[in-house]
Amino acid sequence: MFRALILAAAAATLAPIAGAQVTVIGGGIARDCYEAVKFNLGRPADAEALCTRAIQLEALNVQNKAATFTNRGVLRMRQGDYDAALADYAAAKKMQPDTGATWLNEGAAYIFKKDFNSALVSLEKAIELNSEDLYAAYYNRAIARENTGDVQGAYYDFVKSKELNPEFEATDRQLARFTVTTN
Repeated sequence: MFRALILAAAAATLAPIAGAQVTVIGGGIARDCYEAVKFNLGRPADAEALCTRAIQLEALNVQNKAATFTNRGVLRMRQGDYDAALADYAAAKKMQPDTGATWLNEGAAYIFKKDFNSALVSLEKAIELNSEDLYAAYYNRAIARENTGDVQGAYYDFVKSKELNPEFEATDRQLARFTVTTN
């Protein structure tokens, strides 16, 4: 058993990973929305309008409609409109409650809003659902944990994020802030 201590950098400087898109099967406007999110195409406001058109005009099955709400939420989050993003994630969860990417993005939005307890709930669900970007769920949960005072839990989540994606350099930067001592 050991204890992790923070050496430097205030927790408030941590930024969550956001933007895990949800795949839309088929073509049409919803697919264009998905690609705009995945490949960061065009201005987020233009891509958001594209997603809105898909939601309003296309005959989408439940899975694709939920995915399009999540993707529009990502675009809204990129623009700093966290409340609108959270509304989109809530709509997506009503249709498809078992989509890990929706919960992951919801957790990121709560971190941006500095509502770390709500972020923890969302990120724990993303982890439970084995979100496709599981390393990001652990990374974001580490940020939320650190901001709620659970430094040891944050450290372990950063370690897990590193284990799941050794190439993700943001985790290295976070782990460098910790010194581990034995009791």
